Amino acid sequence: MAVGVFGGAFDPPHVGHVELARAGIERFELDRLLVRVVEDPGHKDVDTPPAARLHLAELAFEPLAQAEVALDPHPRTVDSLLALGLEEPLFLIGADEFAGFRAWTEPERVLELARLGVATRPGVETARLDAVRASLARPDRVTFFEIEPLPVSSSELRARLAAGRSVDGLLPPAVAAEIARLGLYAHVDRSGGGGMLPDERTEGTTQT
Repeated sequence: MAVGVFGGAFDPPHVGHVELARAGIERFELDRLLVRVVEDPGHKDVDTPPAARLHLAELAFEPLAQAEVALDPHPRTVDSLLALGLEEPLFLIGADEFAGFRAWTEPERVLELARLGVATRPGVETARLDAVRASLARPDRVTFFEIEPLPVSSSELRARLAAGRSVDGLLPPAVAAEIARLGLYAHVDRSGGGGMLPDERTEGTTQT
């Protein structure tokens, strides 16, 4: 059984997160995708309570039959993978995060515990990504795959929601409706971190 892992703050989960998950499931023929909502990412400020982000993630990924959403108490990828105890899982991340992979906590250990599926987008220069992969002890455990470019990030969405601007087409409809119902992000004024998209600062993994 092929199992994938997709972790992050999901603050909030958006169409880019869902597209990356969908494309990863298809590309790697995953039977299960464990979507893990990190309670406290550690490397960034997250004001939205974990329970609320979990609820939104459940709504966002509900259309994907393979997705199983749960909270993750581990702020670091290596600890999360150790706790899961899976055999040869695939860890999905965006290209921008992979560009900084060497700065993660125990990156080589991460590669021992999981293969990496790195989402890129058509036309993006991959020289930097190739250099990072070549610098690793197990470059064979890193696979690039393309996804459709979606110009959206979680930080941009928080700013739009706080300013009362339209987020049409950027959030799954069920997520947008629940955010409106609960009044989430209405008074948020912070930046940093983005959605899990290639070549953006992402919120898709429990890095550090």
